Amino acid sequence: MNPHETNDAPTLALHALAWTLADSARARRLLDLTGLDADTLRGSAASRGTQAAVLGFLEAHEPDLIACAADLDVKPEAMIAARHILEGSLEA
Repeated sequence: MNPHETNDAPTLALHALAWTLADSARARRLLDLTGLDADTLRGSAASRGTQAAVLGFLEAHEPDLIACAADLDVKPEAMIAARHILEGSLEA
């Protein structure tokens, strides 16, 4: 499934999570700011709440949001919309 073609919020969030974890400093910041530990993150990666939190983490630091969106070949606005969908505040 290609999140760039389907606008699939969970898939986009998982790609964003992988992008986030690819950089150790950014991964540590994610864990520090969300209060998650590595085991909890692994166990909850499929949950909509965790996926929304990852996108919210990126949204809170615009340089990361823009860089991630560029690497995933989506608009930053698509990532923000995906967070809203995962939070249930916007329909897919």
